[in-house]
Amino acid sequence: MKETTNPEFSPLLPPSLQPGDTIGLFCPAGPVRDIDRIKAGIGVLRDMGFRVRVLDELNRRSDSSIYLAAPDTTRAEQLHGLWDDEEIKALMAVRGGYGCLRMLDQIDFSRFRENPKWLIGFSDLTVLLAATFIKAGLIGLHGPVVSSLAGTDTPSKKRFFSLLTGSFQPYALENSVTVLRPGICRGRIVAGNLTSICHLIGTPWEPDLAGGILLFEDTGEPMYRVDRMLTQMTLGGRLDNLAGLVLGTFDTEGSTAQDTLLQEPLFERVRELTAHTDYPIWGNFPCGHLLSNQAIPYGMEATMESRTSALTLHPDSKQL
Repeated sequence: MKETTNPEFSPLLPPSLQPGDTIGLFCPAGPVRDIDRIKAGIGVLRDMGFRVRVLDELNRRSDSSIYLAAPDTTRAEQLHGLWDDEEIKALMAVRGGYGCLRMLDQIDFSRFRENPKWLIGFSDLTVLLAATFIKAGLIGLHGPVVSSLAGTDTPSKKRFFSLLTGSFQPYALENSVTVLRPGICRGRIVAGNLTSICHLIGTPWEPDLAGGILLFEDTGEPMYRVDRMLTQMTLGGRLDNLAGLVLGTFDTEGSTAQDTLLQEPLFERVRELTAHTDYPIWGNFPCGHLLSNQAIPYGMEATMESRTSALTLHPDSKQL
């Protein structure tokens, strides 16, 4: 797969964090809604030994009638400001929602390459993770946002901490993933929200999926919408040349029983749409909007091994 739009770029892994390092919190999409969940997430970060930089805006409750944390230019400026701050070693989104797409053309990605840091988040943050890798070659962390961190399970918190601090242990998934098609492959990981990935198609920030391991998840989408997005990707050739495909969790924001009913038709539709390919496909990877949300490095090379259901990261591959 193409690493970036600039052939001079090689994938760049941000420096690992150490206890006492500062994580800057920002709102690139939706505004603060549940301040208690955010405080709980900040508490987890502090318990892990990190300092936290909180923008003044996070201490104010937002108007419930708006859906953006601030105007596009303001959110982009806040992102630039945190990135340029030498004390801050990583940036973590407070929440997702919608809004990252609106500020892509206002972000100076060159400063990301010049001063590499971990960019952390998922859901709508897929857009920023993809754009940062495309435009700066910078590997990001597809993982919890501040408002979801406290609510994730213990293995997810441990994985999050270990990746931030430079431990890239294999994902042992024998008892969790469903192997829909066996096989072995190696490629760079493109991980994110299915809806957000589809919204990048045709833009300068669209991920190049050829030769990569595509991992996607979604929430609150009924089967017909998921089907429509997958069909769009197939008709556009986006699923033709993958190295591997991994399905995270898909929930309806309803009951567990409703989520279970979604699973089999989803698996069956993926099998139909990829019948002309031979790459390995897994389902039920513990990544998404539910209790288990294992962080994964966006843009890092990895190997899928279906016999053992292990995903092995290769952090030293083609790094600066």
